[in-house]
Amino acid sequence: MEQMTTLSEVLNNLKAEGYTEDFNVNPEAVRQHPENFVVDQHYRFEGESNPDDEAVVYAISSLSGDVKGVLVDGYGTSSDEATEELVKPLKERNNLQ
Repeated sequence: MEQMTTLSEVLNNLKAEGYTEDFNVNPEAVRQHPENFVVDQHYRFEGESNPDDEAVVYAISSLSGDVKGVLVDGYGTSSDEATEELVKPLKERNNLQ
């Protein structure tokens, strides 16, 4: 698989894989029922010259698989506290027991 190096490449690839929900715009399902969602993958981007360009993309899906979407946050000093709180209770898919 070709390595994706930009935020837009990752978002386009995830959309092609069915991650169509934008949890930045519509976080309520995840916020109200975090036990029903997992982080399938995450991608971290570091700005070459500007720390404000740092970001993390979370590919999130429901346990049932009927809802798949992305959540984008700044990283480090650019992170959003509300987004961090939304992701915190979610488990990584590979850590499910």
